[in-house]
Amino acid sequence: MAMATSSLGRICQKLRHCGITYSQIRAPIRYSKRCLGAAPPPIPRESVAPKFTDDRPKFPGSKTSRWSDKVEFVHPEQFDGIPVYRVMDRAGNIMNSSEDPKLSKDTVIKMYKNMTMLNTMDRILYESQRQGRISFYMTNYGEEATHIGSAAALNDKDLVFGQYREAGVLFWRNFTLDQFMDQCYGTREDAAYGRQMPVHYGSKDLHFVTISSTLATQMPQASGAAYAYKRAQNGLCVICYFGEGAASEGDAHAAFNFAATLDCPVIFFCRNNGYAISTPTSDQYRGDGIASRGTGYGMSAVRVDGNDVFAVYNVTKEARKLCVSQNRPILIEAMTYRLGHHSTSDDSTAYRSVDEVNYWDKQDHPIARLRHYIVNQGWWDEGKDKAWMKEARKEVMEAFGRAEKRKKPNPEYLFTDVYKELPTHLEKQMNEMKNHVSKYKEHYPLDTFERWKE
Repeated sequence: MAMATSSLGRICQKLRHCGITYSQIRAPIRYSKRCLGAAPPPIPRESVAPKFTDDRPKFPGSKTSRWSDKVEFVHPEQFDGIPVYRVMDRAGNIMNSSEDPKLSKDTVIKMYKNMTMLNTMDRILYESQRQGRISFYMTNYGEEATHIGSAAALNDKDLVFGQYREAGVLFWRNFTLDQFMDQCYGTREDAAYGRQMPVHYGSKDLHFVTISSTLATQMPQASGAAYAYKRAQNGLCVICYFGEGAASEGDAHAAFNFAATLDCPVIFFCRNNGYAISTPTSDQYRGDGIASRGTGYGMSAVRVDGNDVFAVYNVTKEARKLCVSQNRPILIEAMTYRLGHHSTSDDSTAYRSVDEVNYWDKQDHPIARLRHYIVNQGWWDEGKDKAWMKEARKEVMEAFGRAEKRKKPNPEYLFTDVYKELPTHLEKQMNEMKNHVSKYKEHYPLDTFERWKE
């Protein structure tokens, strides 16, 4: 107590130097003591019953503009499903001439060749994995139009965040067959020096961020990159591809919310292909797909026929225009069907029928639809198609052969590119690896790798 009194005295002494008296200090203290157990002062009458000129709800957390005097739940059955936008029917006919993108013959033929080249590469690399030549592969069967249609509508400098089934976007940006093969085979020419799984492509030159195995991590990264683009005012946008299964991840929520609240120029492009590995959409969500979530986050959204390359082109082009001109995120849901297994680690016959797959393959294949269109236009015929398919297979096989003959990267690359200068503990591990492999070299195919420095 004495210590507290002494401290108070020193404070009062300092205050007196500033012209403040002890009684001035005590007055509010005595007032506060009197008021401790007292009733609060009366509320002015005019604040109890004010006269409202506008009695509509004005809560900051919603956009509600009316009151309700009844308990009214909002049920999903009250709303019709979001319509699916398309331009071509399944026979390749333009349904509404005003929606025809009127692309040049060269552009449309490039679309067709990219889609068929991708399909050809998929078949060869899938069989390559089955033969034990590469460790893993994922095909793009049935989803080619989502890649090519969207890629064609972008600026080639727009930044792309892929999930793992967007190889067609790289094809459109002229990623070469050799680059695809070098990545899948992990050769010394691979940009990542063989340190990634197959199909985990990336290209700094083509503005395509390297694929990550972990699902949906690219989504918040895309929102952040788009925010940086907004601040840079560079006239570009970001596009982020993901599947309907990834939309169930927490990262998807974070990405949508950040992009919407920060007004980021990003296109969220959902490839809704019906299955998240073995999980059908009926077990994945109960709402109306993924596009219906857009308005809940404050984003504009559209649903498109993902098997119609022109429809995908149109919606992506319009979405990009809104992104760049208004700095706002857009959600595109492309409805399509995954014809192949999820990956070479999957057997889709365990959870869907062969008849179901055959229906989509025969009745609504995106490549067949575009082929119908170019034949109807007089730009293509059966002879040209056979010649092109033969040429495509030849080009893929030649790149395949070159990759198989190339050596694997120097094993030292296992330890580089994390630190600018190799730290002591990693240098120690690298030397241990070299000593071990040299000692037991009969167990390691050293002749298939580049030699390290002794």
